[in-house]
Amino acid sequence: MEWSDCSLVEQIPGKAAGQPVVKGTRILADVIVEEFESGSPIEEIHENYPKLTEDTIRKLISFANSHKPQPHL
Repeated sequence: MEWSDCSLVEQIPGKAAGQPVVKGTRILADVIVEEFESGSPIEEIHENYPKLTEDTIRKLISFANSHKPQPHL
């Protein structure tokens, strides 16, 4: 997932091995989306990552869904 256009995500060399994290945290953005896609409800994700608001979680998932690569036919 390419997160460079998401205002909620940052990539900083040396922080979380330079992987995309939610701004101000060390929480990997991809992990949030993967948990949701694996069936975890937003409320449960929020319980697992209480630093993130449910609104932020929804916005991350929405961004990821709208920026998924389209399959080539």
